[in-house]
Amino acid sequence: MYNSDWFDTLNKPLLNPPSTLFQPVWVVLYSMMVLSIILFTFEKTDKSKMHGYLYFGIQLFFNLIWSPIFFLLQNIGFAFLIIVLLDIFAIMTVKEFYKVSKFSAMLLIPYIVWILFATYLNGAYFYLN
Repeated sequence: MYNSDWFDTLNKPLLNPPSTLFQPVWVVLYSMMVLSIILFTFEKTDKSKMHGYLYFGIQLFFNLIWSPIFFLLQNIGFAFLIIVLLDIFAIMTVKEFYKVSKFSAMLLIPYIVWILFATYLNGAYFYLN
């Protein structure tokens, strides 16, 4: 998926996890995200779900474009901006989901923790390289 030769030459941050950790973590997180959006969608409520859907879509867009920007374009600084926007919209998503379905919001908490950790990593890569 990415140029491992380029990535392997980068100075690594202190808390850099092994690359084998990322795939299983993302499988679990994406599964929880799917369950979260399904629960949010089918929750009966008089409250508007529009902002929840909007924020979920925006954060998902930022999530999907981060990897190509970081790994393919090798633009660590722009990737950092994207991941900060991802953080903001993911947190806004949780706030909106919580208004409708507390459980669907709680399912996104591990995702928030992981992307905040990824933000640290991205920032550290930017600083170190």
